[in-house]
Amino acid sequence: MIGPDGSQLGIKPLPEALQLAREQDLDLVEVAGQANPPVVKVMDFGKYKYEEAQRAKESRRKSTNISIKEMKYRPKIGVGDFDTKTRKVAEFLSEGHKVKITIMFRGREVFHPELGAKILDSIAEHVAAVGKVETHARLDGRNMTMVLAPDKRAQAAAKREPRDPDNPDSPDTSPAGGAGPAEEPEAAPDAADTAPAMPTASAPPEPQG
Repeated sequence: MIGPDGSQLGIKPLPEALQLAREQDLDLVEVAGQANPPVVKVMDFGKYKYEEAQRAKESRRKSTNISIKEMKYRPKIGVGDFDTKTRKVAEFLSEGHKVKITIMFRGREVFHPELGAKILDSIAEHVAAVGKVETHARLDGRNMTMVLAPDKRAQAAAKREPRDPDNPDSPDTSPAGGAGPAEEPEAAPDAADTAPAMPTASAPPEPQG
């Protein structure tokens, strides 16, 4: 039998153990039923269940699998491919994944690591609103790698920032709620179209010679 403070109370008959628990307004809980004799503990069972639930919740939170995605680049990657891959990297980060960036060198490219470092710096700059560098660039054989991790603070700050009105993807903030372009008022009729017609004066007769 174990006391509420963790002290060993020795082997007690069940009625005596129950009486000891009642005297302290606590519960007698079996904690090792397979032991011989079974082990019981005097405790607040409600508090015990709550703490167990909290520990289980924390354990689940820590065991959540955050997968590590990988995106591969070449030192001479084109602008279009760079933009496409980097947008995907930003998407992975916004979903909570870490991303390993790999620059693959071929042939004599390995003698110019500054090309890979330049690409990695550019990637980090492009995804700064959703991620941050966790492991800085380093050479690994013929590859150069960098690990990016989600940046919750940067993502929250990006959501709070107003959208650029010059950006066509930004939401419409007009009072009408963006229900389409406002209709232009009809042009006022031209004064020449509304003025009454004036009689035409005839030319005076020429004098006779």
